[in-house]
Amino acid sequence: MIGSRSAGVLGALLLGALLCVALAGDRLAGQRFDAQDAAHALEPPSRAHWLGTDALGRDQLARIAEGARVSLLVAVGATALALAIGLCYGGIAGWLGGRVDGAMMRVVDVVYALPDVLVIVLLIEVLQVTLAGVPDIARRVAALVAALGFVGWVGVARLVRALVLQAREETWVESARALGLRNRRILVRHVLPNIAGPVLVAAAFQIPAAILAESTLSFIGLGIQPPFSSWGTLASDGFEAMRSYPHLILFPCLAILLALLGFHLLGEALRARLDPRRRA
Repeated sequence: MIGSRSAGVLGALLLGALLCVALAGDRLAGQRFDAQDAAHALEPPSRAHWLGTDALGRDQLARIAEGARVSLLVAVGATALALAIGLCYGGIAGWLGGRVDGAMMRVVDVVYALPDVLVIVLLIEVLQVTLAGVPDIARRVAALVAALGFVGWVGVARLVRALVLQAREETWVESARALGLRNRRILVRHVLPNIAGPVLVAAAFQIPAAILAESTLSFIGLGIQPPFSSWGTLASDGFEAMRSYPHLILFPCLAILLALLGFHLLGEALRARLDPRRRA
């Protein structure tokens, strides 16, 4: 069985390689991700095209590398938005407690009860219309980030609220109050930094969930659209011809798998590192 430290190192290596691919983009393949060459369409992996080409002769390595940028941008942006909303909302609810906490958590229950897919689809459609004057790729990325972030903040808020409720009863919080510190200062400067560990672990698992959600939405045509590429778009293109040209769906799905595996291993390592009970 792989140890938590080894798992963390492996996860960090996978994510480091993924980050390098995303930063390099289509420059990694030495050609544009949208450059078409009909004479070399649907070629298998070769020296000229390491991961083959698609139906329009576009280099698959260039498109997967460019897709890594989009998929990671959406996932990290959605997670950051979910953390920002969840930290503020859950922190206030847990700190104030009482009726305010009860009312705020009823709102969370209502949002949590809504079907995620329905909410995401509705938000994407509304934001697509609202941002009609924005360039297509920026509009779609912004819509995905907002929709996935809105769905993801509920779990973060519940976690933060539970941690703040526990922390507010600690003796060091009582000491801070006795020193005359304001409640806002205690919450922002002392309580929230002390619960950063579990929140960081939650973020490590939130990012791969957002990657999978973005890939699913792009796969069914609600996310990134051609000629721009994301891993979901590439998997959707490859699905139609996977019997005759399996490389078209194999490599995008492999990229998604490696990203999910990297974040999962890193999240498990962080959980083992930051959770005293697991260390014991």
